[in-house]
Amino acid sequence: MVGDTRIPLVLRHSKIGGILSMDSAEIEKMLLQKARIIDKAMERYVPRRYGSRAMEFSFGRPRYRFSAEIADRALARPVWDLLDRGGKRWRPALFLLTCEALGGEPQQFLDFVVIVEMLHNGSLMIDDIEDGSELRRGKPCTYRIFGTDIAINAGNFMYYAPLLVLLRSKISNEKKLRAYEMYAQEMLNIHLGQASDILWHRGLAEPSGEEEYLQMCAFKTGTLARLAAKLGALCADADEKSIETAGALAESLGVAFQIQDDILNLTARSNKGQFSKGYIGEDIREGKRSLMVIHALQKASAPDKKRLLEILNIHTRDKKLISEAIEIIKKYGAVDYAKTRAREIVAGAWREADKMLKESKAKQQLRALAMFAIEREY
Repeated sequence: MVGDTRIPLVLRHSKIGGILSMDSAEIEKMLLQKARIIDKAMERYVPRRYGSRAMEFSFGRPRYRFSAEIADRALARPVWDLLDRGGKRWRPALFLLTCEALGGEPQQFLDFVVIVEMLHNGSLMIDDIEDGSELRRGKPCTYRIFGTDIAINAGNFMYYAPLLVLLRSKISNEKKLRAYEMYAQEMLNIHLGQASDILWHRGLAEPSGEEEYLQMCAFKTGTLARLAAKLGALCADADEKSIETAGALAESLGVAFQIQDDILNLTARSNKGQFSKGYIGEDIREGKRSLMVIHALQKASAPDKKRLLEILNIHTRDKKLISEAIEIIKKYGAVDYAKTRAREIVAGAWREADKMLKESKAKQQLRALAMFAIEREY
């Protein structure tokens, strides 16, 4: 490793430029406060119950007759069943902080937080079906409660409902077109990232190495973070170079967030043995080719490599086999390696963003959010 990969986030009670820094608890508090704003905004575009005005707002005037009950049962209920389970809401917070850090007025664009948060949760709903997952945020996955057909339809609905924000927005046509371009490109990207992940965990293809894995993360997990930051920069009237720099920082946070998710899936502990998506080691059952798996396969002895691939490819629920796979991964220092790579990726992107951003409270919060992405324990 070359150079210092730490992000220069100071201790809680020290100051940079007269601004008090934030520890992990303060970041969590900030995210919780912004979550309330974000949820209220989402209710304006996907209400908990559809009335006639909400139906026309979302779907236009009917030629014949709408059924608000159908919209409630097959769209609003499954959507809010998932949204009400929580989630960190860090992507829309990233939008607000980026906009503010670049000199914009985020209060004027609060509805834009709907875009990335709704897209993210829609992707989770579909992802759970594709992975055959059992739990999401400690409860049965949406498709296990409402049925696969309703979950697929509701998940797809969450991809398009955020476009109402742009359709109803009063931003200039030039900005609106640029926002549509960003949205379309990132939605293409996220599906390529998911395509890679699906083929790998089904054992139908193998990543060529770490670089291909990181590109998958940049598209699967980094893409919505990148969209959030780029939209925030756009709303702040930033130039194209600043938009791209903000996007690169956000992408690095998304990649680091994914790596940390993978680490926690193999190492986290709780009384019920549960993690945010499901059970500890569920990534082994799914056959996920994480950065840790790739590193272990590159470093492992021939017998260990063969055994790890065997366990990954049978998609077992056997806890002993899952534990055996985790021990092989840990044996080759893959967890520590993944932690180091996450720090390196975020630190590299932060160096560029640091040059661009003036000192401000929003910049300090962005810096703290970057640390949170790689240091969080849940």
